[in-house]
Amino acid sequence: MVNRQFAGGSLDWLTPFTLFCGAALVVAYALLGCTWLIMKTEGKLQEQMHNLARPLAFVLLAVIGIVSIWTPLAHPEIASRWFTLPNLFWFLPVPILVLVTMYGLIRAVARNANYMPFLLTLVLIFLGYSGLGISLWPNIVPPSISIWDAAAPPQSQGFMLVGTLFIIPFILGYTFWSYYVFRGKVTHEDGYH
Repeated sequence: MVNRQFAGGSLDWLTPFTLFCGAALVVAYALLGCTWLIMKTEGKLQEQMHNLARPLAFVLLAVIGIVSIWTPLAHPEIASRWFTLPNLFWFLPVPILVLVTMYGLIRAVARNANYMPFLLTLVLIFLGYSGLGISLWPNIVPPSISIWDAAAPPQSQGFMLVGTLFIIPFILGYTFWSYYVFRGKVTHEDGYH
């Protein structure tokens, strides 16, 4: 940023780190889709997904570890946020919860659980985004645009709040209804067309 104008090139985003993070996101969503199919199917497809979930979980754990090491090595300000006292004690639960959740996911897949692998994968993704939020806070566009610099004026935020409070009940109602309609497992006899 120079005088509040972008001064970079159009391919500045294309780095090994960003490409690896993109691949990591693909792995996370592959595991999420795999565990969704475990939850929603039965028979041969569910068995295939149970067999695929364990290796995907280990790949995701490796990818999380690599990103978690690479990020502070590439950005000293993030390293100082994570590894200085007392921040270290405040943020230590995130990696510990990742390991505990991964252990629970592996055990749930091993015992052929139906719902728990999907729920634990959601927890892993939430923890990954929590680590990202901790690393970037308060910058919304690293390294220099804070959340307060990027915020809309208070009048716009008030208008959006009123609109959000009006529309959220409809969104939640529709989401609840669609999950209710499509509850349970999909079988060969079912047809949603």
